[in-house]
Formats: sequence, C-alpha cells, structure tokens
Amino acid sequence: MITFILVVLGICSNASASVLIKYAMMPERNLSIKEPLSVITNLPLIFGVVLYGIAFVLYAVTLQRLPLNVAHPILTCGAIALVAVLSVVLFHETFPIVKIAGVVCVVIGVMLISKNT
Repeated sequence: MITFILVVLGICSNASASVLIKYAMMPERNLSIKEPLSVITNLPLIFGVVLYGIAFVLYAVTLQRLPLNVAHPILTCGAIALVAVLSVVLFHETFPIVKIAGVVCVVIGVMLISKNT
C-alpha cells in the first residue's frame, strides 16, 4: 500500500510541477531572464521547481521498493498521461486521437512491463 501511495504522489508531484512551470512561462506572466526579480518572484515557477524536487525524492524512495525497470516506466507513464489530461483541461491544448492512441499504447506497455511485480 505504501508503494502505491509513493507512486501516486510521485506522479502527481511530477505532473503538477510540469503544469506549474507551463503556467509560469505563459506570456502574460511577463517572465524575463533580463530581469532576475521576475524569475525570483514567479511563484508558480518556484513551486514547480520545488515539486520536481519532491518528485525526485519520491522517485528515489520508490526505487527502494520497486525494481528500476518497473518504477521508472510506471512513474513516467503516469506523469505523461496526467500531464496530457491536465494540458487539455487547464490550457485548452489539443489532444487528437493519435495522441490518445499513443498514451493508451504507453499505458498498455507499462502494464505489461509491471505485470507480476
């Protein structure tokens, strides 16, 4: 049960970090490398980076419980699928049938890799 919770939290942290960084980099946020304070005061960017750090720690802890060849595909696939859904819901990005089929193929592949684990 703990392993499942670690995996879910790792996926959610990774996907949330990606979403926050996408939001932080949107044009209306006025982020500029020429103005360092705009980077430092961009809270979505800071929280995104922190969440990537948390995702990394959760990944490391998960590796204590699962083999690398199972943990990495599961966490990566979960993050890919969740980011795909969140990008459509939050940013109104397109998600045509070809991309849906790709995500389904990845999920099926990961299910086969993690079978009997």
